Amino acid sequence: MLRRVIVSSGPELGAAARGVMNRSRALVRVLPLVAVLALTACASKKPDDLAMDDTPADQLYNEGLAFRAAGDLKQATAKFEEVDRLHPYSEYARKSLINLAYTNYSRGKYAEAITAARRFATLYPGSPDAAYALYIMGNSYYRQMPDVTRDQQVTAKALGAMRELVRVYPDSEYAADARKKIRITTDQLAGKEMETGRYYLTRHNYVAAINRFRYVVENYQETRHIEEALARLTEAYYALGVIDEAKTAAAVLGHNYPESQWYKDSYTLLKKGGYEPSANPRSWISKAFESIKVL
Repeated sequence: MLRRVIVSSGPELGAAARGVMNRSRALVRVLPLVAVLALTACASKKPDDLAMDDTPADQLYNEGLAFRAAGDLKQATAKFEEVDRLHPYSEYARKSLINLAYTNYSRGKYAEAITAARRFATLYPGSPDAAYALYIMGNSYYRQMPDVTRDQQVTAKALGAMRELVRVYPDSEYAADARKKIRITTDQLAGKEMETGRYYLTRHNYVAAINRFRYVVENYQETRHIEEALARLTEAYYALGVIDEAKTAAAVLGHNYPESQWYKDSYTLLKKGGYEPSANPRSWISKAFESIKVL
């Protein structure tokens, strides 16, 4: 039951009554403003926005394909995102997700491309496009690789994605390019280890330098840095007076790369001290090469 308030208009108007009247007047002033703002908000929305929740998945997806074909990747991305958000369990959501990975990659939005590609590979590992998703992810990292003087976390992630692609989908059409990029990323990671090792070597921190060169020998034998790594091991061990390991490093280098200038320099270094390259089969250096090249 509504309560009717009777308010006197004379000077004897009570404080409570005056408060009710002031609030009523304020409400009268505010209500038109609220109505105007509501109408303005509705007018600012496009008809497509108001009906977006009712747009079928196939229509949104086909609109995305049309924008993609026309080269408008920003609009295409927006349409595919709508499908993914509004129809997450539809067949078109799966198709939109791989398209999201592609359009974001093509626009240079690598973080977004990686997110979409990883989601696709996780949700649909049996899809014919799963290999493509890993390929997009690997290339998104690959495009962000820094030069060898900087931190190589992104390079390691690119290598990981490409290796995963080759391991799981070795016969896919993307595997050949993935193998090529595996060689490139591996070489860069080895290059970073070599740069750090040389830094320690010039500062006579031979133990730290050896650890870096050893990592290259044990993990990156198929890169172009392996010859220098063995030569640097010869130099560092020689400087420490660990002659047996210095002779072994030089012997392994000479056996596998006899024409290398790095071997010639290592041989000259040992000769100055009256030593010859000679491999100790119990050395970690000899053992590191057993599975690939026999001494």
